[in-house]
Amino acid sequence: MHHDIENLRRFYYQQALGRVVQRILRDRLTGRWRPDGCTGMNVAGFGFAAPMLRPYLVRARRVTALMPGLQGGMAWPAGQPNHSVLCDETAWPIETGSIDRLVLLHALETSDHPAALLDEAWRALGPGGRMIVMVPNRAGLWAASDRTPFGLGRSYTAGQLEGQMLKAGFVPEWHGSAVYIPPSARRFWLRSAQMWERTGIKISRVLIAGVVLMEVSKQVRGQIGPGVRVQVPGPLDILDGVRLPGRNRPVVKGRLIGRSLDMTEKDE
Repeated sequence: MHHDIENLRRFYYQQALGRVVQRILRDRLTGRWRPDGCTGMNVAGFGFAAPMLRPYLVRARRVTALMPGLQGGMAWPAGQPNHSVLCDETAWPIETGSIDRLVLLHALETSDHPAALLDEAWRALGPGGRMIVMVPNRAGLWAASDRTPFGLGRSYTAGQLEGQMLKAGFVPEWHGSAVYIPPSARRFWLRSAQMWERTGIKISRVLIAGVVLMEVSKQVRGQIGPGVRVQVPGPLDILDGVRLPGRNRPVVKGRLIGRSLDMTEKDE
């Protein structure tokens, strides 16, 4: 089962609870990837990651919101040139190895082919590229409620998510959690959300969050083996042919070929 773009748009942009969740998740993301640290990078998101990507529009070289076809798409950001693309979840219109930072939100838990989706994410990321995945926490209240987008699809524990990332070839770098308030629009919870977030980060083993976060990287090993030749020059090969400024003859072991080297002579 997939999300509907209208329900996602309504939750994150029109409902007070959704706007609070948007701010919480975006703060956690920018805490890991500062916008000024992504200057000149290609940043993308898949699923409904558009609310997370706005801070990078000014600094990044390119920002792309990839939206799965079965979910539906929308123009984003509002009032600016469009950065969103409607695509198949396993065939993105992205060049191989061209993405530096990638966010998955409302993507993995509703995917019909999660392994193939992660393969596509691997293809799009460049060597050393990083991805943050946000999924519903299986132990949290949000996964048990169908009043928010986090109640749809599969939920995960941190261990299950890490195992899926390792199976896809990614290297886990960090994991965390977010959204410690219950899925309630009551004014008390909305006003105290930031306080609960600060408390939850400190005592996350006591409070149960609604969202599991994990940052992974793409590490590519260099080619080795008999088919790859590596030529390492010897010390004499490096010294041979080195010339002093203003001289036409090479220096070998501290002497000029054909005459003694005057160490007091200045060559500029």
